[in-house]
Amino acid sequence: MSDSNTTDFTNPSTFILLGIPGLEAAHIWISIPFCTMYVTAILGNFTILFIIKREPSLHGPMYYFLCMLAVTDLVMSTSILPKTLSIFWFNSREIDFSACLTQMYFIHCFSGMESGIFVAMAFDRYMAICDPLRHSTTLTNPVVAKIGLAVVLRSGMLVLPYPFLARSWSYCTTNIIPQSYCEHIAVVKLSCTDIHVSSYYGLFLTFSVIGLDVSFIAVSYTHILWAIFHLPTKDARLKTFGTCGSHICVILAFYIPALFSFLTHRFGHNVPLHFHILMANMYLLVPPMLNPIIYGVRTKGIRDRVLQLFTHKGT
Repeated sequence: MSDSNTTDFTNPSTFILLGIPGLEAAHIWISIPFCTMYVTAILGNFTILFIIKREPSLHGPMYYFLCMLAVTDLVMSTSILPKTLSIFWFNSREIDFSACLTQMYFIHCFSGMESGIFVAMAFDRYMAICDPLRHSTTLTNPVVAKIGLAVVLRSGMLVLPYPFLARSWSYCTTNIIPQSYCEHIAVVKLSCTDIHVSSYYGLFLTFSVIGLDVSFIAVSYTHILWAIFHLPTKDARLKTFGTCGSHICVILAFYIPALFSFLTHRFGHNVPLHFHILMANMYLLVPPMLNPIIYGVRTKGIRDRVLQLFTHKGT
């Protein structure tokens, strides 16, 4: 073992990312769906941003929240995929210590923003379906801007201790991270000092922030579903339920793998490592790919503008 892996150091110069331990022989094959999801996410989210920017009729609360979600998805997926693909394709496993901490911050910060935006979108749908007469007067542009700012500040401030705590620990056993990116607990577990502060703070964020967000989303969609079942016609019920159902699926695709990854790091000692790492990548890859597809297809305003755009080009 090299000296860099055994010498006592407070801040190692580099970490070594293993990718997906146990599946090294399949890295090339795994990179194909990963790259496909990333390209889809990039194209889809940029399309959402382009359509909403160029079409004044789409300048409303729901579409502003979709823009926030698209930007968050772009940053979140770009925070991990380029480095992950370099591991898969070029065996480029080293990552600078400061770059690792920066990646850690961006991953957790924008994951928190994604959660906050889902809450804002659930509130927007609640107002639009359950109290449509007050929707436009409640969610004005200044209110939407304040909600967006609150989401950014909440996540940015709450995640800020992660890299500072990680930098303060001593790493004297190894600098090898059995992951494809710098996840908070995966990094601090390498420390040879007491990391209870980092561990407890991570649990606090998981159960308080995500717990509150999920609770608010659940309450909002419970009221929405109640309102849907009281719509006067069957066609209206099916159409609205189909739209909300697809939104719920996207939300679950984010929260289930995220919670699985967070909790497995602490309690899932019997979960195969390669399965855990794959799930940890899914919540950062699948939602950014699905969000523009689901919201683009299910949102009439965006769907019509996309069809007009391609029809015009075809003509």
